[in-house]
Amino acid sequence: MSRAKLQHLGIELPPLPTTSVGSFPKPDYLLKARADFAQKQIAADALHAAEQRATEFWIRKQEELGLDVLVDGEMYRGDMTAYFADNLAGFAQGGLVRSYGNRYYHKPIITGAIAWKGPIALDWWRYAQGLTRKPVKAILTGAYTMMDWSFNEFYPTRRDACLALAREIRKEVEALIQAGCKFVQLDEPAVSVRPAELPLAVEAMRLMTHDLDAYFFTHICYGDFERIYPAMLELAVDNFDLEMSNSGLDMLDLFRKNAFRKDISYGVVDVHSHVVEDSGTATQRLQQGLAVLPRENVWVDPDCGLKTRTTNEAIAKLGAVVAAAQAMR
Repeated sequence: MSRAKLQHLGIELPPLPTTSVGSFPKPDYLLKARADFAQKQIAADALHAAEQRATEFWIRKQEELGLDVLVDGEMYRGDMTAYFADNLAGFAQGGLVRSYGNRYYHKPIITGAIAWKGPIALDWWRYAQGLTRKPVKAILTGAYTMMDWSFNEFYPTRRDACLALAREIRKEVEALIQAGCKFVQLDEPAVSVRPAELPLAVEAMRLMTHDLDAYFFTHICYGDFERIYPAMLELAVDNFDLEMSNSGLDMLDLFRKNAFRKDISYGVVDVHSHVVEDSGTATQRLQQGLAVLPRENVWVDPDCGLKTRTTNEAIAKLGAVVAAAQAMR
């Protein structure tokens, strides 16, 4: 199915294509620029220039490593929910809440009708794609996760809020496709946390992707997969980008019981460990996956975004991803 879709889109990729989930660590000069901007010590143009410099660094680094489908690295974003809430009508900024580890974000508050005001990630996708001949995947936060990770003070129900978000996020997806983007990822990590609401997530995903001419990924991680698989395969995407290594490849047991019917981006390095896997470890994990999954459906990538690693760790882990794919081609 995936190869036919890719052919339809005019994209040729090698067997076991490599990609990454989305975020990379920000360099020190960008962290300083973000802090300086927050304290009104530099202008927006100066921050933007630092974000562009960091984006180009990661595009060049991905090309150098040999990844097949690139990402912009999200140098211009803080939190994945707050960034989109800040750029949609109907949200107000909430107080700080802890997300994981010692990381905090301003949890958005839905205070009015949600509306797409204009392109949000499009200009950054255009900038990144303009730096390379390889395809660049656009990364958006999906409607279900946006709803679940926000306070709702406006819509009568969670379903109303979620579907309103889906209708507006679809406009961003349409803008990306109109600009030439062929790979769009809708991150939905919250889907695996509330199994009872999976039908709502399915309905919202369909609103965001139905009848649109692109290859769609969704990224889901670190949740109760035993309770949402195989029903989660009803999400209207081509590729599930899943964390595999951090959980010891335990999802392969689920796939043995019920065959995985779509493409999968298979995580061969653990992004929550400072230990950098050698290529042998990553290759062995991929080999275990290929014993269960159809080879033609498998992509290779890290478990999740790499923003919590150091730059050197992230580069080394991406190198292990590429080495594993090349070893098994």
